[in-house]
Amino acid sequence: MSSLRNAVHRRNHKERSQPLSRQKFGLLEKKKDYVARARDYHSKQDRLKAMREKAAFRNPDEFYFKMINTRTNEGVHITERNEKFSNDFLKLLKTQDLNYITQQRDIGRKRIERMQQGLILLDDEARAEEDEDMDEYMGASSSKAGPKSKNHIVFVDNEEEVKTFDPAKHFDTAPELVHRKFNRPRTSQLTKEIVGVSSLDKAEIKAAAKERERSLKELASRMEREETVSKLEQEMSLRKNLMSKGRRKKIGVDKDGLAKYKWKADRKK
Repeated sequence: MSSLRNAVHRRNHKERSQPLSRQKFGLLEKKKDYVARARDYHSKQDRLKAMREKAAFRNPDEFYFKMINTRTNEGVHITERNEKFSNDFLKLLKTQDLNYITQQRDIGRKRIERMQQGLILLDDEARAEEDEDMDEYMGASSSKAGPKSKNHIVFVDNEEEVKTFDPAKHFDTAPELVHRKFNRPRTSQLTKEIVGVSSLDKAEIKAAAKERERSLKELASRMEREETVSKLEQEMSLRKNLMSKGRRKKIGVDKDGLAKYKWKADRKK
């Protein structure tokens, strides 16, 4: 009979959702939510009960040095770790940290110099001019507003030469490379493949431009990191100097927001 009872279709009872009139109170709590909340509540109550029992049965004569060596700040224990080490030892540790930061900054600076030497930096205006009209690029329409700054202006003798002017022939390069202000090889160089370009494919030019853009972004990121490390080095150097002996006076802050101190001259005997 049990097997027959299991063969009969039974209705799947589903938990109801939050009624429309109570949707402002949020989701309706299900049984699994109640179980999780109840277990969390009872676990906290058990811990509080154990702490009360421990406080009730504590030994009033119990003493250990941590009772007077520790302090709390708004209920949080603060450990005085620096008391275990001398001032000279802490100064030595800060000196080693400062030397490491200085070494990393020098490595990053040399990397930036190598990247700057391998890249020909372009300004944003030169990139915007790539899709401009060729007549505006040559500055042929002299009756209209003057050409933008940093345009390559070619002067001719008369209007007839303006109409028949061929920039590719003038610059002795391929028509696809006329708009470029950097790395614009001549026709003879392209023929001999001196620059390593066998065919002037637009896809290859686009890929090279994309790679250049990635290098520029990496260079900007490394320059920003170098500036941050430099500020960190200045702050660590200031902390190290503050650990030294001598009377000092705060005279203000620098451009990075770090405090500036002036030490009183100490007469050497």
